[in-house]
Amino acid sequence: MKVLEILCVIMFEGAEISQIIRGVLIIIGLAKLFDKCGLKWQYALIPCYRYYIFARCAAREAEGRILFSLNALLTVVGLCSSFYSESLLVTTILFVMTMVYYLYEIRVLIGITEVFARKKRWAFLWMIATFIVVNLWGWSPKFQPQRRESDIREEIETFFSNAHMDVMQEGLTVNLEKRTVSEFMQKKTLLRDVHMYIQPGHMVLLLGGSGAGKTTLLNAINGYEQADAEIWLNGRNIYKEYKDMQYQIGFVPQQDLMRGKDTVWYTLANAAALRLPVEFTRADRVARVETVMDIFGLKPVKDNLVEKLSGGQRKRLSIAMEFLSNPSLFILDEPDSGLDGVMARELMEQLRLIADQGKIVIVITHTPDRVIDLFDDVIVLAKDADRTGRLAYFGPIGEAKQFFEKETMETIVRSINRTEEGGEGRADEFIRRFAEVQHG
Repeated sequence: MKVLEILCVIMFEGAEISQIIRGVLIIIGLAKLFDKCGLKWQYALIPCYRYYIFARCAAREAEGRILFSLNALLTVVGLCSSFYSESLLVTTILFVMTMVYYLYEIRVLIGITEVFARKKRWAFLWMIATFIVVNLWGWSPKFQPQRRESDIREEIETFFSNAHMDVMQEGLTVNLEKRTVSEFMQKKTLLRDVHMYIQPGHMVLLLGGSGAGKTTLLNAINGYEQADAEIWLNGRNIYKEYKDMQYQIGFVPQQDLMRGKDTVWYTLANAAALRLPVEFTRADRVARVETVMDIFGLKPVKDNLVEKLSGGQRKRLSIAMEFLSNPSLFILDEPDSGLDGVMARELMEQLRLIADQGKIVIVITHTPDRVIDLFDDVIVLAKDADRTGRLAYFGPIGEAKQFFEKETMETIVRSINRTEEGGEGRADEFIRRFAEVQHG
């Protein structure tokens, strides 16, 4: 496939007619190929963007985004090189970008051979005779994709659980239909069909591979990025009452935003002024800060600068800041990141104590098996055939092991990850099975 678009070739005087013909033939072949794969043939007419669509045909959308960007950049840099033809910098940039482009192009071409159930040597033929191969695959009835994108979407539609949860007066009720964004001139669904109810006092593990929608789900639940959903906490709609409800939710991101030159006490006092109701007096705020420092073992370091704290102490301080408002729901994104096994265990035990006070604690961690005994339930998100995050399981830890027929959380994640990610590629199987369980 060409790195520089044929439309750019036409712009230059003296362009060889054979180049123009090859470019036109590639566009014609891509149009037929897109149609075979269930995508609009008109996409073949759009410079640069056509290679992103080709990557979607190859089930390599992530690589396609990179090809799209590199095509656009190579076009710009290529045009600049005509003015700076002797520039070593421009030549070097062009060379490096072209090498990266070809690396990702090979991955896409291997993907298209897999989709069309052809031997990988066809990828080599694509590279050296694109305009011939693309028309052969596009026009010949002998070359057919094993799965069209439109067929994939239709199949996915058939196993939505639609398991709408009744709103409970206590606990967390999640009825998320979908969360979408506009991406590469199309609407992309990041997450959909997530319905569950979490009881008060439960500590819940959020599990899933890269891109499965874990952060998207957390942001939807805490109201930071609202989805097409209804999220209820203790009988109140978070989205509709967000201003009043925001301090009922404690969110601890992976990276803290604390100022290193502030003391522990000042950090908590400042957070108390922001998070506690206005009717709290200064004495009330001071008392609350003292109580929270006691709970998290921070009194011995109250006068220490934040930048002088150990990793475990900083994590406890981050959690303590959110605990000041006494929220009903705690959400933590990798709170044990960067901690050794002993410190991570101590931190998770602290979260277990918080859950035991009747609060809901949801945690993402990349080392779940070393603390799995502290959790009540697990949420498992997986990417379906359309690369959309879906609910593959929600329920008790022990039942999750039976459901997936695995003994550890790590092997559960491996079972739902795609084969190119080193997994077993069974995501759709478990998504469908759990949808059937929710239907009852």
